Amino acid sequence: MIHMKNVCKEYENGSVALHDINVDIEPGEFVFIVGPSGAGKSTFIRLLLREVLPSSGELYVNGKDVIDMPRSEVPYLRRELGVIFQDFRLLPEKTVAENVAFAMQVIEAPRRTMQHSVNSVLDIVGLRPKYRSFPSQLSGGEQQRVAIARAIVNKPSIVIADEPTGNLDPSTSWEIMDIFKRINAGGTTIVMATHDKNIVDTMKKRVIAIEGGRIVRDEAQGGYGYEA
Repeated sequence: MIHMKNVCKEYENGSVALHDINVDIEPGEFVFIVGPSGAGKSTFIRLLLREVLPSSGELYVNGKDVIDMPRSEVPYLRRELGVIFQDFRLLPEKTVAENVAFAMQVIEAPRRTMQHSVNSVLDIVGLRPKYRSFPSQLSGGEQQRVAIARAIVNKPSIVIADEPTGNLDPSTSWEIMDIFKRINAGGTTIVMATHDKNIVDTMKKRVIAIEGGRIVRDEAQGGYGYEA
């Protein structure tokens, strides 16, 4: 599913973001990526999305060689991934339903299946009654639910979430995590970078800790391991 072998990433300014990363993530796993700010978590996520390339090593996502992949194939790789960010990144001029449908329009999904798929994922995140609302009319938690619906509407095999609860209060954060748990229970692999100690400690999923660009801990049922 995800395979990294001896992956290093050095930026042009000489900064080494990741060094000698070896990770295998299997289908259906739920993995938290944790570590101090500046440890390399964001670079780890960006590598999976092929926003940046490793300086050396091997990187495979969904069986595809990300490093040697022609630029023309990158959009097809990203179609297999659902991506969720801390800041939602919704289109303000589009309704809830239109924001979710946009992800299907990008891949030119058949229009006849679009409405059913949009309704289905809005049911999953509990926002079907607000399908005509605009992002400005929603709470932060509701906006993140729309972002999740958009990320999963094309049935990705992997969902990558970068601090998805970072802007939410604790109660809302748990509502979002309950959605992630249901998605994972359906077989979707979840890779989530987070600073939320309470969530990581409570859920007891696999934890990969990165410090100074190196993996310092990889535990099957781990905790956060840092002060909140």
